[in-house]
Amino acid sequence: MRLLIIGRLNGELVTASRIAMSRGAAVTQADGIEQGLNALRAKGADLVMVEVSLSIRTLVTALADERIRTPVVACGTGTDAKAAVAAIQAGAKEYIPLPPDPELIAAVLEAVTADARSFVWRDASMERVVKLAEQVARSDASVLITGESGTGKEVLARYVHTRSNRAQKPFVSVNCAAIPDALLESELFGHEKGAFTGAVARRIGRFEEANGGTLLLDEISEMDVRLQAKLLRALQERVIDRVGGTQPVKVDIRVLATSNRNLAEEARKGTFREDLLYRLNVVNLRLPPLRDRPSDILELAGHFARKYAEANGIAPRPLSAEARRLVAQNPWPGNVRELENTLHRAVLLASGPEIDADAIRSPEGEALASGSPAARAVQAAEAVTRSFVGRSLADVERDLILDTLDHCLGNRTHAAKILGISIRTLRNKLNEYTGAGIPVAEPGHTRGLAAYG
Repeated sequence: MRLLIIGRLNGELVTASRIAMSRGAAVTQADGIEQGLNALRAKGADLVMVEVSLSIRTLVTALADERIRTPVVACGTGTDAKAAVAAIQAGAKEYIPLPPDPELIAAVLEAVTADARSFVWRDASMERVVKLAEQVARSDASVLITGESGTGKEVLARYVHTRSNRAQKPFVSVNCAAIPDALLESELFGHEKGAFTGAVARRIGRFEEANGGTLLLDEISEMDVRLQAKLLRALQERVIDRVGGTQPVKVDIRVLATSNRNLAEEARKGTFREDLLYRLNVVNLRLPPLRDRPSDILELAGHFARKYAEANGIAPRPLSAEARRLVAQNPWPGNVRELENTLHRAVLLASGPEIDADAIRSPEGEALASGSPAARAVQAAEAVTRSFVGRSLADVERDLILDTLDHCLGNRTHAAKILGISIRTLRNKLNEYTGAGIPVAEPGHTRGLAAYG
């Protein structure tokens, strides 16, 4: 935990810094806003505590302009309500009255350092992934974490970090998809003053900020190929070049990366460097989609219901039996992220002693119980499954072929492509059905579906 304190307040903030250090924080002190910004550019920080009499708005604006995403907490003597309100309006996350309360300081530090994205699992398929993650966590090998969007790739990356030998060092995450290509190089490697328009001072990048710890390159498949070459050098030689710099900078980091794409396929298409893929993919952790982790669904649902009840000051309530059935049967195409949002919404909408089925709604407000697209998809899948029961494989295959041919208006070439078979195989099947006395559509005509019920 790296804490930057800006201001003095007649020694009150010095007392706060001593309390923070006793709780394990590494503390840096600056007298004013500009000195504080210089410290952030040079070393980074996990939290800034700033004297309320200083210009908090100037600090927050400068952080936003330079894309420094460090939370700011304002501090002031006494309980000046106006000062507290002004600080929050200026962009501070919280206001702490001084003289400092050791328990309050500890709570703020814990809130910043605690990982709110708890890692919850029960399914056997996830158990295999977690065991592999724990097995490789203590090494310095690069790890590539893959899976569909919303499956929890960043959560797993943090889990690997907390069980590594670097757990007490920084964990720095960069979302490669959220930062424009023109700015991502500076974000990763830092820049020197005057390197480009807006570079008002030297600033370290995420590589230097993560020095000694772990750097997560989230959605790395979105990174421009040109920048991938510079990243490859950084990973191979453990040195970086700041934008506009002349001297290489050594770094000691472990790199984790995530992607929701097949990087081997991207490499074949030329949109991702094959040599970078080999460098990153020393160990691959593939997260299965939520639909393939049925035992995790209700476990996660219960976790999110408790989490958002506490976050919104609502008494925890269990899911009703009908709500549990709906949650368990929903396909969750958006994976854990969609489930989390749905349960957050359900906690707010529920009115009884339980979270009932009516509170389990889509983002558009449509209840899953009353025919939402997700529920209809589940019902349709169940209906298709029931239609197969009690029938032979040959009968199911025959109807699939004839229905596809009917859909294609008798066009056998088109039907063969949809079915994934050769035109010759299709022709042989149709001859087989004709020999058995089953009518087959001719090109340009459809078979009467009622006749083959």
